Amino acid sequence: MVVVGVCDCRLTKQPESVLVTYALGSCIAVIVHDPVTRVGGLLHFLLPESTLDRQKAERNPYVFADTGILRLFQAACEMGANKRRLVVTAVGGAQMMDKESVFNIGKRNCLAMRKIFWKEGIMVRAEDLGGEISRTVRLEVDTGRVWLRGAGEKEQDLLATASGRRSL
Repeated sequence: MVVVGVCDCRLTKQPESVLVTYALGSCIAVIVHDPVTRVGGLLHFLLPESTLDRQKAERNPYVFADTGILRLFQAACEMGANKRRLVVTAVGGAQMMDKESVFNIGKRNCLAMRKIFWKEGIMVRAEDLGGEISRTVRLEVDTGRVWLRGAGEKEQDLLATASGRRSL
């Protein structure tokens, strides 16, 4: 089990690995998997745009959607993944601790992510975004299965239940 913390990203080609991140609130996890090369990656980003703090983005690009997502895809391809084969899933973007929607970090994170995906021609296979609950997500690198558990919910295979998942 490889734990991916907030503002972190991990990639692996080891089939026995499981990448996991916990307590996704307004943050978003972007998960990639190439079923042929079995490259798997998970990014847990915190904020939408690096223009908020360029110095912080230089120190850690995984804080922001715009710098972290591009690095995730680049690193996956450098490990042998093919961008066209990547199965992409996204989880998080909840409205946490901001019930009056003053900051809208979850929604802003979702919009920033979608903009990047659109520009890069990335199709998302499954997602669980928005709402008001925290989530835990894990990727089984060997199988490509993405397991999701929301607060107070049973764990489920996100790709198997993709048609019924919620989004903004």
